[in-house]
Amino acid sequence: MGMKRRDILKLGAAGVAVAAASTVTGCSGSSESSSEATGAQQGKLLGKHKVIVIGAGFGGLTVAKQLKKADKSFDVLVIEKNDTFMSCPFSNTNLGKLKGINLGTFIYDYAQPVEKHGYGMLKAEVTGIDRKAKLVHTTQGSVAYELLVLSPGIAYNYEGQFPKWSKEKIKHIQRVAPGALIPGSEHVVLERNLSNMEDGDVIITVPSSGKYRCPPAPFERACMIAAYMKKEEIEGKVIILNETGAIAKGAAFKEAWKELYGNRIEHHANCKLDDVDPKSKKIMYTQTVGTGKKDAEGDEVTKKVSKSMNYEVLNLIAHNKANPVIEMAGLETTKDGFGKVKMAGCSFATKTDPDVYAVGDVVGHAIPPSGQTANWAGNQCAAEIAHRLHGKDYTLPVKSATAEKPIQAANVCFSMVGDNPEEGIMVSHDFSWTGTVIKGKGHVPKGADGKFRSRGTAKATRDWYRGIMSDLFS
Repeated sequence: MGMKRRDILKLGAAGVAVAAASTVTGCSGSSESSSEATGAQQGKLLGKHKVIVIGAGFGGLTVAKQLKKADKSFDVLVIEKNDTFMSCPFSNTNLGKLKGINLGTFIYDYAQPVEKHGYGMLKAEVTGIDRKAKLVHTTQGSVAYELLVLSPGIAYNYEGQFPKWSKEKIKHIQRVAPGALIPGSEHVVLERNLSNMEDGDVIITVPSSGKYRCPPAPFERACMIAAYMKKEEIEGKVIILNETGAIAKGAAFKEAWKELYGNRIEHHANCKLDDVDPKSKKIMYTQTVGTGKKDAEGDEVTKKVSKSMNYEVLNLIAHNKANPVIEMAGLETTKDGFGKVKMAGCSFATKTDPDVYAVGDVVGHAIPPSGQTANWAGNQCAAEIAHRLHGKDYTLPVKSATAEKPIQAANVCFSMVGDNPEEGIMVSHDFSWTGTVIKGKGHVPKGADGKFRSRGTAKATRDWYRGIMSDLFS
């Protein structure tokens, strides 16, 4: 009997996974640290900088670059715990094994932008922030600042979502069923699990709305995994267990699921995860379902039903929360489970401390989290800081105290939904502000044929990714 194509892929993926695991440990996110700072290291003063940026992701790199473009004399230091950058946006295409895509498509080194733009970079993990003394403590020593920009990304809140799980179980689940929203080894593991599977179902869990980065990511991932399974003739389904019924770009994804994948993708709404048994590969959850009856006020009567499901591969996306760096800074945050930083009006300065700014996932403005939004916010934040350092006032433009000033398509978020032919969908957000908050209004366009998805959008997806990577790294 000849070897199936997916058997050959397994051999190739295993080699890539080994190579990547030795060089990639993640990027703008948080995982368990293997390094510990000694008291001597924390007490060692490495120097003082005009601006320190914590986190070298989409937002942090943009701030650093734009500050140096505004004034080459600005003394800017970026603190990043990882050796390399890995992109989360566009990375689901690697799971779909789209043409020309591999793990290397998403990995970049920091040397080129550091040399080109002239900001400094310290490879270290932040262990504490003293806002009174204006010191950032790291595993390499302490650094003083005048202005601080926080762009640290996210962490997973397993403890809050699964309070009965031990630390050992959490670590085990992270290893065998990673969320893959923090770029790095998680993506390698998920790809390997898919490459190693024979027949069976893949389960993707979706946290409640607003509790995770990149709302369309799980639904795009379902498309790419389904495309991979279809291409490799793997029998099974991609099952989405969603805590709510909310689906980002819902009509567009539902169109793609139905017309491209038939019954291969299933979406189950209102499913609260209870437990996971990784040994027997079983997930337990409670689903809220309708009874078909109405109460006295005419609302549907619901009931909770305990259910379980077996899986071959599990992508457990746990609730997200702000990276621990935000807690270290002692900033006022939102009271939800995520803990976004409260901002000072239509500014990227924080409400708690005018000398501390924030961009990226942790920003408390009503704008969608995405790589493009982080890039946009990084540009605005850098302009705000540059004006301040030059002794000039800066505010986002408004027509009056009550009028809104829109910025057309300040965020464009693409999702790849099909392969052979490649097809994509998109959403654009116009950002506006009244003087108190920055907010976004989304629009998912249709093509001339009345479809949400198109080959043109797939090409635009690739073009966008090449463009933003060029902006950050060349």
